[in-house]
Amino acid sequence: MGTATRRMTVAQAVVEFLSKQYTVDSINGVEYRERLIPGTFGIFGHGNVAGVGQALKQYQAADPTIMPYYQGRNEQAQAHQAVGYARHTRRRQTFAISTSIGPGSSNLLTGAALATTNRLPVLLLPSDTFATRAADPVLQQLELPYAYDITVNDAFRPLSKFFDRVSRPEQLFSAFHHGLRVLTDPAETGAVTISLPQDVQAEAFDVPEEFLAEREWRIRRPEAEDDDIRRAVEAIRAAKRPLIIAGGGVLYAYANDELAKFAELTGIPVGNTQAGVGVLPWDHKFSLGAIGSTGTTAANAIAAEADLIIGIGTRYEDFTTASRTAFQNPDVKFVNINVAPIDAYKHGTTLPIVADARKALVKLNEALGGYRVGTDLEQKVAAEKKRWNAIVDEAFETRYTPLPAQNEIIGATNKAMDDQDVVICAAGSLPGDLHKMWRVRDPFGYHVEYAYSCMGYEIPGGLGVKRAALAEAAAGGPDRDVVVMVGDGSYLMMHTELVTAVAERIKLIVVLIQNHGYASIGSLSESLGSQRFGTQYRVLDKEQHSFDAGEHLPIDLATNAESLGAKVIRIEPGENVIESLGAAIKEAKAAPETGPIVIHVESDPLLDAPSSESWWDVPVSQVSDLESTQQAYKTYTDHKNRQRKLLG
Repeated sequence: MGTATRRMTVAQAVVEFLSKQYTVDSINGVEYRERLIPGTFGIFGHGNVAGVGQALKQYQAADPTIMPYYQGRNEQAQAHQAVGYARHTRRRQTFAISTSIGPGSSNLLTGAALATTNRLPVLLLPSDTFATRAADPVLQQLELPYAYDITVNDAFRPLSKFFDRVSRPEQLFSAFHHGLRVLTDPAETGAVTISLPQDVQAEAFDVPEEFLAEREWRIRRPEAEDDDIRRAVEAIRAAKRPLIIAGGGVLYAYANDELAKFAELTGIPVGNTQAGVGVLPWDHKFSLGAIGSTGTTAANAIAAEADLIIGIGTRYEDFTTASRTAFQNPDVKFVNINVAPIDAYKHGTTLPIVADARKALVKLNEALGGYRVGTDLEQKVAAEKKRWNAIVDEAFETRYTPLPAQNEIIGATNKAMDDQDVVICAAGSLPGDLHKMWRVRDPFGYHVEYAYSCMGYEIPGGLGVKRAALAEAAAGGPDRDVVVMVGDGSYLMMHTELVTAVAERIKLIVVLIQNHGYASIGSLSESLGSQRFGTQYRVLDKEQHSFDAGEHLPIDLATNAESLGAKVIRIEPGENVIESLGAAIKEAKAAPETGPIVIHVESDPLLDAPSSESWWDVPVSQVSDLESTQQAYKTYTDHKNRQRKLLG
């Protein structure tokens, strides 16, 4: 008995297949069923216009809800939008992205690396050169004389969690089944890249109806093994000064309530990574806030003396561990709970628990009855929190004129936003300052892309979050404003998705901080003895061939944003900058959903945020003619002597 089939092109089969895929999830007895791919981005060139482009148009004509198409202005930015959407939907949904060959495909490479580094799903469908080689070489084809089967798309292999090339129509079935398996795997997710040669996209074949039927992908949430829980409980009960480090895995597992219960039951304080901001409200009794190089003095003071670190859903990047200097207790041990084995086994721990964060915490809460840390630790936590909160209050309230410190701008923005609103950032000095000082109350209220810290992510990533927030509100969820905080350096990297927001009348609020250069690297350069070299936007001094001392460039980013169609509110320098900024954010929040609003404000890049009393390992030149570098190297070696070779 034959299987029913339909005659269609490969591209048409791809589009219809993706429209029928659903993620299924269960959280605390509540079942979720959502479209895995709610839409497709695409910029069309000769590689995909007659393939995926034709298929999207055909289905749009039949029924626009089958696979909505979104335009975008840059392929990398489209990937960032998909990542922002995936983060806000807790990895249950993402977008597909179709590109042409050559530069259209290679523009996606940064987006692929960002998604994979952040463990966030995105489906990339770059077009490829002719599989038949009927026309050879084609426009934009990369030719390597020693390996003629290699194309630009092979560059995606090390950047993707899954890569395949559909060189024949029949390969479509296994390529997409395996691709979506990885896309929905919480331990393995990231960029899934399926390369589609331009001739194969338009080729017709008989597609089995079962391939085009609805399919559900259940999010795996593995239980912790009882022996692992038993060993972890023994370690916790033996500890005198334990500390929890909570990462993004807590949020993706919807483990906030169980984490709060765990902290309140045991008295163990919680520090959070960049991805973990929001696991507890900032003023929760046991929340120490950010930890590590961009952390609070409270979290870092407790970390320095901790004898047991309980990592939950964290990658343990170098900022989190302060480049392995955060934990100074010689007997410190690690219990690592993570759905991904690579993270559970980090730093040589002998107590890895490969499991869903929420399910592991449920078992720990059941097994730890009667255990609680000593009152001395609780008292120190309270004292350190009080000290840090006073430091932040002072940073927010101290006024500088005519240009404010970035601290003041962060404080005013934080105050003007509602609890359920979302702040977006990615690169520069802002992520570190936000990590330390942002006072979050909602688990969805903070989105800083810091695994890849990609300049230019902010506006497209924020647009992706806003898309997800609008869908959330339409389904009966909270009405969230999304506020992007971005410096001029990152804005100039990728601001063109403002045009996308204009085209779709999406209200994205952008606080654009103009400080005439790269403030973060300027500060780092100075601390490393390189004297802020090459970090300022100034006119070239041709005699010295230097950009360090000339006039500031006459850049008017407010006018630039206006030229793209955004509404712009200019905050003039002077005594009332902070009051005007707060009022502008309130005005933007009250505005209708008719397009992006950019609030332009200048700041003084030389006014730093409060110190984290921590360190980040960036090597300094061992020999130098510059006295500033010589002094920096002495400081570097002092910190290096505190660095541990292995944590366990």
